[in-house]
Amino acid sequence: MAIRAPYRSLRGIPAVAALLAIGAVGCSDVSDAVDSAKDGAKKAARQRSVFSLDLGDCYNPNGKAEGTAYAVEIVPCDEAHEGQVVGEFAVDEGEKYPGDDGISAIADERCPVEAQKYAPDTWALPQGVSLFYYTPTKESWATGDRAVSCTYTAEKGATFKGSLDTAKSLKPEQLTYLKGSNAVYEALWANQPEKDTVEDDLAGYKAQAKAVAAALDAHVEGLGGIKGTEVGKLRATLTKAAGNWKKAANAADADAFYTAYDPAFTDTDPNKSVAARKELGLATTVPADEAEVWAG
Repeated sequence: MAIRAPYRSLRGIPAVAALLAIGAVGCSDVSDAVDSAKDGAKKAARQRSVFSLDLGDCYNPNGKAEGTAYAVEIVPCDEAHEGQVVGEFAVDEGEKYPGDDGISAIADERCPVEAQKYAPDTWALPQGVSLFYYTPTKESWATGDRAVSCTYTAEKGATFKGSLDTAKSLKPEQLTYLKGSNAVYEALWANQPEKDTVEDDLAGYKAQAKAVAAALDAHVEGLGGIKGTEVGKLRATLTKAAGNWKKAANAADADAFYTAYDPAFTDTDPNKSVAARKELGLATTVPADEAEVWAG
């Protein structure tokens, strides 16, 4: 899953909210103005410092979905909203501020892990949501702020309803499957070399292949404890894929790497897991960004 540009926050600085005054206008305009004022008052009453965000909070950001934020509008999760906090942790980096890039690197690594604890099945997420995070700034760090809030937020002003907290409702076999599957794709994307071609970074691509093979081995082992015809078929496919990823990891040159990589990548196609997911009662629509990768 791609990590979008992060939210930045000055935590602990309160928002200043103002109610609109109603002037002397016509009857219909008065009605519209009253409704607008009511909406404004409701929004003002719901304003909370970004520093006070808690796991599970559903909210609407104030302003753009990027940049420095001071406050958000907390709303009931059964109302339409733009985001929900799905993970949180404290940065432990000593007294010196790690810098914007340093904080972002930490959030890039930790937020996907924390989010998957809360909403393990990324295929079941509302369409158009992406992982964002609120992080300390240099100024808020100086006041003792170390908190990072990981959120799923709808892009381009879209909204969704309901809580994304699904971990508690999943069965053990579903959680086992998701843990293994998520680890495989995390290994694939987290270890993506910077160079575009294998010839330019054979060692980097081999390291990625080794990480994916190890994740696949663990996933295959987990699937061994789950009953089901389609799960069994997927296990056989992923066992073969793991073997080819290992061959790629041990390739002597770029040509040998490509020979192993092609079938390895093909057998890791998320579309091959749809039938097993259906058998397990999980979401079966491949996320658009993943579908695009394998379609290309």
